[in-house]
Amino acid sequence: MKILIAVSVVVGMLLGVSYARAGTWTTFNYPGATSTYIYDIDGSNLSGVYISTSGGIRNFLYNSTSWTTINKPGAVSTIIDGIDGSNLAGYYTDAENYYSHGFLYNGTSWATLDMPGSNYTYIRGIDGGNLVGSYKDTSNNTHGFLYDGTGWTTIDMSGASATIAYGIDGSNLVGSYQDASYHNHGFIYDGTSLTALNYPGANETIIYGISGNNLVGSYTGSGKTRGFLYDGTSWTALNYPGMSGTKICGIDGNNLVGSYTDASGSIHGFLYTIPEPATFLLLGLGGLVLRRKRK
Repeated sequence: MKILIAVSVVVGMLLGVSYARAGTWTTFNYPGATSTYIYDIDGSNLSGVYISTSGGIRNFLYNSTSWTTINKPGAVSTIIDGIDGSNLAGYYTDAENYYSHGFLYNGTSWATLDMPGSNYTYIRGIDGGNLVGSYKDTSNNTHGFLYDGTGWTTIDMSGASATIAYGIDGSNLVGSYQDASYHNHGFIYDGTSLTALNYPGANETIIYGISGNNLVGSYTGSGKTRGFLYDGTSWTALNYPGMSGTKICGIDGNNLVGSYTDASGSIHGFLYTIPEPATFLLLGLGGLVLRRKRK
């Protein structure tokens, strides 16, 4: 089933940076790695990738105590993009044709999941039995998808040159699409309609994660990349203090994860935690509750 829906546009107001300073930033680096990227969080577990000193890309799972490297056996490369309990989702490149395949790993076995008819499937997010991501058709065009365990649904923003779904929570999924000029815009899909969401004044917006009413991602403006939190009404800029760039890729309740770039160009993973009292006081949105991410 293919979904092609006209776009409606939502514009929010920008809040001050005091909200970002209220939380706690914690850096996480895979031991000995040259770069660390954290893509998702579920409870105390963090998942992502790191670059080794030899230049190889490896995946990790961090449980707040120890780091575990996880890579699909026989694959040229593996990327873990989503975590839900004991399940990890992502994509890998095969050694035969260098095609990309989606996968689900339950801690014991690997299951390959490919959009029918496509040689390139990328799973980006997971919530229970639902997986989201993107695939390329035979003309090399990129489309978003939702896989519910039995069927695949194509999701395309009307008029877009490419659509990618990154995150899902219940019946809502988020991602980005490219317009005819190849600029990225965020979107949310509620099962019926696709709505464009753009950080006010930004050149580019990408939404990576969703938890309840709260969306996270990154935007680009004036040559800089910053993270954001959008609560359905207001946008808040979030940047790791003193760093040149920040991307927020995942959210679980009060905890946000992603990566930042330091002054030397090195990339580090981070966890940003929002204290509950500060959330209510600084946002002034008495009804806002940052609930735990339901995968």
